[in-house]
Amino acid sequence: MRSLCLLVFLLVFLDYCHSQFPRPCATSEGLRTKECCPVWEGDGSACGALSGRGFCTEVEVSDEPHGPQYPHSGIDDRERWPTTFFNRTCRCAGNYGGFNCGECRFGFWGANCAEYRESVRRNILTLSTAEQQKFISYLNLAKNTVSRDYVISTGTRAEMGENGENPMFSDINTYDLFVWMHYYVSRDAFLGGPGNVWRDIDFAHESAAFLPWHRVFLLHWENEIRKLTGDFNFTLPYWDWRNAESCEVCTDALMGGRNALNPNLISPASVFSSWKVICTQPEEYNNREALCNSTGEGPLLRNPGNHERTRTPRLPTAAEVEFTVNLPQYETGAMDRFANMSFRNVVEGFASPATGLAVPGQSTMHNALHVFMNGTMSSVQGSANDPIFLLHHAFIDSIYERWLRTHMPTRSNYPRANAPIGHNDGYYMVPFMPLYRNGEYFLSNKNLGYEYAYLLDPGQRFVEEVLTPYLERAQQIWQWLLGAGLFGAVLAVLIVAVFIAARRKMKHDQKRKRASSFGERQPLLQSSSEEGSSSYQTHL
Repeated sequence: MRSLCLLVFLLVFLDYCHSQFPRPCATSEGLRTKECCPVWEGDGSACGALSGRGFCTEVEVSDEPHGPQYPHSGIDDRERWPTTFFNRTCRCAGNYGGFNCGECRFGFWGANCAEYRESVRRNILTLSTAEQQKFISYLNLAKNTVSRDYVISTGTRAEMGENGENPMFSDINTYDLFVWMHYYVSRDAFLGGPGNVWRDIDFAHESAAFLPWHRVFLLHWENEIRKLTGDFNFTLPYWDWRNAESCEVCTDALMGGRNALNPNLISPASVFSSWKVICTQPEEYNNREALCNSTGEGPLLRNPGNHERTRTPRLPTAAEVEFTVNLPQYETGAMDRFANMSFRNVVEGFASPATGLAVPGQSTMHNALHVFMNGTMSSVQGSANDPIFLLHHAFIDSIYERWLRTHMPTRSNYPRANAPIGHNDGYYMVPFMPLYRNGEYFLSNKNLGYEYAYLLDPGQRFVEEVLTPYLERAQQIWQWLLGAGLFGAVLAVLIVAVFIAARRKMKHDQKRKRASSFGERQPLLQSSSEEGSSSYQTHL
């Protein structure tokens, strides 16, 4: 009976751990055994098994059929992810997480992952100057720091040899790790031969997994920045672009202004002008039948507003967001970019936010901002190179959250079968290791440890958007304020002292003047006694 109870507990409370080719598994041995169950240093056992944090187990993938958009089978490493690489991974118990169960699940903290904490994501335009500068510095630190825990694949599994004798993995910096992941999940499928690819495939866009996948992507990114900086209070800001007429964050103080000499480049006054992009040449990779290997490919490009207006007339409005949030159905029809009256398809930007009908050749909502940026961000595979990507997707995630709270759907509303490949409920998100099924993140962020400032109730919102920034600014200048206060107090004392001294001197001078005047007139009064001077003296 006790064994049965333990089994039930494990089935209910276990969760796969996240990773993108954990460094300990990117070896010939890992590829040969197809096992990725690293040791947790806390107790020296695989997956922290001795401490009850998790255990190594078989990966069970969903066999539900996918839609007709991808007619091939057995030719792409992302099919039935991650079994082409690994079929045994760590499964973590309770609130534990991480590729070796050495971390906590999103939203949980502490040595035993028992503390739930809710962090608040705030509008970048309401952050204090110091908070904005800290965010920029964290981005740049991530761009210049090699990921400690993860590597990327620079070749297909077939290229690595049947027994993994030729492992093809490479170091990558923390920021570019996520750029590569976004490229890998959306790249074309190689069919064999130069340029012979299947383009109608994307495991994170154009169907149901678009919103859950990017939700996990942002959570994972936020987590890596916290580990890198040691700032566990860090949260990803968002840009509320509703009704914006220009790129409000495209300033040298934030995400980089426009270069005066070349409008397609970032201003040299911004740190982002020195960034090199990766994974932005899909046609070259297709012709070579090779994966992006994270080699720098030139500067970050951006020319906001100088885009094709017939495709995207303007940025989305508040009214369009409201229409989108009020659509009751998450997915409809073929569950792809041609779906009508689908919340997901409208918010992604393949359907009209005025009618809900698919609009081929148009880019609305989410897609509109990518097109508006008119540069690196306008190409799906390389779009995450631009840090505005993070601000944009954080706001898209908040719209997803609004829809979840408005309609409160059950998991059964998420498609279990027949969505395009990679988008069914039970499919593991590519290229995360077997931690996240799409349907597991069809739920409110209240379960994941974060909130958006503008979705708080009025009292909390005042604290987050008004009081907190005010206190942060005060904290930045408290020494100046203290010094100014002390100086003002000393100055006030001096002014009062001078005033009192001047008053005393004036009174003293007046007395002396009066005494002097009395001494001069006395003989005259005395000499005029016959005219009644004595009476005048008495009155005086």
